[in-house]
Amino acid sequence: MGMRLVLKPLFEAELTPDFAEVIKGKLLGKDVKTSEEVVIELIGELLRFKVLLAEPSPLKVTSSTKIEFSTGNLDAVNVEFEKEVEDVIPFGKGFVVVLGNKVVVLSKEGQKLYSEEFKPLKGIRVTEDSVVVIHGSGVKIIRP
Repeated sequence: MGMRLVLKPLFEAELTPDFAEVIKGKLLGKDVKTSEEVVIELIGELLRFKVLLAEPSPLKVTSSTKIEFSTGNLDAVNVEFEKEVEDVIPFGKGFVVVLGNKVVVLSKEGQKLYSEEFKPLKGIRVTEDSVVVIHGSGVKIIRP
């Protein structure tokens, strides 16, 4: 996963792919965080966006940052992985994604909080605020 920014416009407008480049230019060098609001001045107008996902968070916007827009009433964020997703286990603070022997913990917003490979991975148990990974002859307790 590279540097990525998913913005939800808080105004009504049809957004073209070229518009992402304009917004990127306005945000270059700025730090943005998941869940915050950003305001961009464009042709005398103040445009407001909600940051649905900044990967990583905080993210310093550079020319290689990928900017996407989410529209409609739903907040939707796609999270892509390098391997096939085998399982997703929800817990109080987010989700545990299982990719073979790799465990990735995501926040409810889709932010990667933790990632590690376990050999062998024997199982995962969750509570409201913790993830327990069963591996080899031990366990690892993760509290994001």
